[in-house]
Amino acid sequence: MISEEKLKILTNGAKYDVSCSSSGSHRKNADGLGNAAAPGCCHSFTPDGRCISLLKILMSNDCIFCCKYCVNRAGEDVPRATATPEELCELVIDFYKRNYIEGLFLSSAVFVSPDHTMERLLLTVKKLRTEYNFHGYIHLKGIPHADGALCREAATYADRMSYNIELPSEHSLKLLAPQKSKESLLLPMRSLSVQKREFQLEKRKGHFLPAGQTTQMIVGASPESDGQILRLSQSLYRANGLKRVYYSAYLPVVHDSLLPERAGGQLREHRLYQADWLLRFYGFEAEEIAPADGNLSLEYDPKCAWALNHPECFPVEVNRAPLELLLRVPGIGARSAYKIMNARKYAALDFEHLSKMRVVLKRAKHFITCRGKFFGAKNESTVKLLLAGEETKRNAEQLSLFSARETALSALTGEL
Repeated sequence: MISEEKLKILTNGAKYDVSCSSSGSHRKNADGLGNAAAPGCCHSFTPDGRCISLLKILMSNDCIFCCKYCVNRAGEDVPRATATPEELCELVIDFYKRNYIEGLFLSSAVFVSPDHTMERLLLTVKKLRTEYNFHGYIHLKGIPHADGALCREAATYADRMSYNIELPSEHSLKLLAPQKSKESLLLPMRSLSVQKREFQLEKRKGHFLPAGQTTQMIVGASPESDGQILRLSQSLYRANGLKRVYYSAYLPVVHDSLLPERAGGQLREHRLYQADWLLRFYGFEAEEIAPADGNLSLEYDPKCAWALNHPECFPVEVNRAPLELLLRVPGIGARSAYKIMNARKYAALDFEHLSKMRVVLKRAKHFITCRGKFFGAKNESTVKLLLAGEETKRNAEQLSLFSARETALSALTGEL
């Protein structure tokens, strides 16, 4: 079995990677161990309501790359450790049998060479599937510059893979992560996306990344604006079919003259997640949410900021407005918008009906009418004051939950 000291080093080194969550995988269990039916990460809820855990660990933290922001970079004075595929397999099975975990999030620093690292990662997941008969969820990190054939084979065993972009521009990559390049990250993403489509069209037997791909970007380590970050995210969703882009506020875990001295800010990270949600589920374009050289408002959420900047679009009549416009009303979520579209086929809706549909009327009432009636503030400055006060309260609640989640995750990582 892996030693306790090695386990502590490798789990602690993995905690800065946030690019894992509910999987969406539906890998069948054929008389083996584990269940990959949409599990999520530590203390996260799956679509079917379960709260389960992944073992989040590095194979090695002994890196030959020198990314300026990384605690595991070459030359940094930290304890080093490397696990063997056999040690990791035994650990996963042991933890699964103890009901600690339901899946694995496996990443690694680049040790010896990119191909060597990818070979060892591939061997680990291959052993888990074929020798240990493990059918649980596996999220595997791809290694930049590794041979494409190794990545393709790994994709037949993993449920999800991710290549972390980390920095939103080629210039920042050259400055802060000189061994990486835009092409070394985007090329394998595109390749896996194409291969997955071919796999589905040919209806081959087996699995090929059933839960797709994700990536992560660090927010605040480099000078790129929110507008640039969102345009890159939009491009990744459209060109490579990514499931999620994760945003991680920069943490000054190492000291370097090229890096900011302060953290990137949780509120900015929170706003990017809100904007990302608008891109994926509400029909917004990145160009509408933030200018290319500008940042998102910290005072209002992106949807509310857009509505306040477009008073000519409001108020809208909920009994007649098209779905595309309902989705842009602050306080009306995607589910509520579809409920409204369905319910108004049978009766004219009023504010009481909207309340039962869980529309947030404190916000929505300033932008809608029901059967011609308007109960919001008529003065634009009053609306801004009311919404700013409510937004401050919401931000405090959400960021306190975020901090509690991070504390729980750190405690869990320490226990493992």
